[in-house]
Amino acid sequence: MAKGKKGEVLVSKFYEIKGDKVVRTRKFCPRCGEGVFLAEHKDRRTCGRCGYTEFKK
Repeated sequence: MAKGKKGEVLVSKFYEIKGDKVVRTRKFCPRCGEGVFLAEHKDRRTCGRCGYTEFKK
């Protein structure tokens, strides 16, 4: 099995199939728009592209 680059993520893990619909499991960045997902951390969500941060309650 070949090793991937550091931090490489499979985008297919950001989607779920429920019945006959495809559902996103992560939010898109409100600044960058659709196609750029927010990274999930323990206490926050962040965008790796623009730096946008949302803190979880």
